[in-house]
Amino acid sequence: MSEENITRIHVDDKEYILIGTAHVSKQSAEQVKEVIEAEQPDAVCIELDEQRYQSITEGNKWKDTDIFQIIKEKKATLLLMNLAISSFQKRMAEQFNINPGQEMIQGIKSAEEVGAGLVLADRNIQITFSRIWRNLGIKGKAMLLTQVIAGIFSKETISEEELEKMKSQDMIDSMLQDFTEYFPRLKEPLIDERDRYLAQKIKEAPGEKVVAVLGAAHVPGITREFRNHHDLEKLTEVPPKSIWPKVIGWSIPALIIGIIAYTFFSNPSAGWQQTLSWVLWNGSLSAIGTAIAFGHPLAIVTAFIAAPITSLNPLLAAGWFAGIAQAYVRRPSVRDFESLSQDVFSVKGFWHNKATRVLLVVVLANIGSSFGTFIGGADVIRLFFKHF
Repeated sequence: MSEENITRIHVDDKEYILIGTAHVSKQSAEQVKEVIEAEQPDAVCIELDEQRYQSITEGNKWKDTDIFQIIKEKKATLLLMNLAISSFQKRMAEQFNINPGQEMIQGIKSAEEVGAGLVLADRNIQITFSRIWRNLGIKGKAMLLTQVIAGIFSKETISEEELEKMKSQDMIDSMLQDFTEYFPRLKEPLIDERDRYLAQKIKEAPGEKVVAVLGAAHVPGITREFRNHHDLEKLTEVPPKSIWPKVIGWSIPALIIGIIAYTFFSNPSAGWQQTLSWVLWNGSLSAIGTAIAFGHPLAIVTAFIAAPITSLNPLLAAGWFAGIAQAYVRRPSVRDFESLSQDVFSVKGFWHNKATRVLLVVVLANIGSSFGTFIGGADVIRLFFKHF
């Protein structure tokens, strides 16, 4: 049995065998099968959390889930990030005729075949992304979303040699590698914290011999952290939100409302002019954005009505209401999201996909509303100084 990509750790009377894999590699899946059959471990740890495990083992059920149910269960962020990651994996998988996550699937299957306990060793992906999101400022969040969109629309191909080199990088890590150079704080929740979490979960696995199937990027960090104790509860805490975005977010609408209210009190005619300007700029630009997305007429009307109101409430967004209206009339399923990586290769497929259309409506309605807020707010202030 080849010892390449295998790290053995002995602590007290227990042996831990770490297999470093690429998440899209036939050789990695074959090695996982070979190692587990040869070692006959008491437990097999895999780099998955409960949600990703269900996504792999209940793939068809996930595809048929209604998108409204996903939003209701607060899995929208997970779905979006999975889409970005899986689209790149899926293109490579099709290029090499293999299944993404095949080595994890093989680990699950082999554990069952040898009677080993299965341990889901990774941290909940939504907690990881929450901790990443809280570590980024406005610029960082914009860049991250740009990176996500680039990952979805990228047509990049990869050679077999480059694929094997990826055994030194986790799929998520490699996708965001350039981003971490600009924002080093991202490395802590994305890689370092997960190294500690994985190390502790592997140590706590039952039995005297444990095999762990891991993205190879985590193996050095896990090996380094293995002899330290890590508080899993602390590593799964979601940090509190900063108060300043809320303060700024509420201050601007309060200023606009205050100016209009004062104007109404002093000069009702000017107050009506300000109100009309605010409604027309916000509603019209948000509706135009929805129309550019080829939104349904109901979504366009919804954007026009919602934008002047949502622009005064940081907790709401016109795109959400327009998107819900679009989804209500042209309801997408998760299957539409999963076919997105193929559909975006053609203009026809891009516009045909119901999920893409909803995303376009949400994004462009919000962009239009943002421009409307800026222009409408400026006009409210202009009218105030004009009459006073």
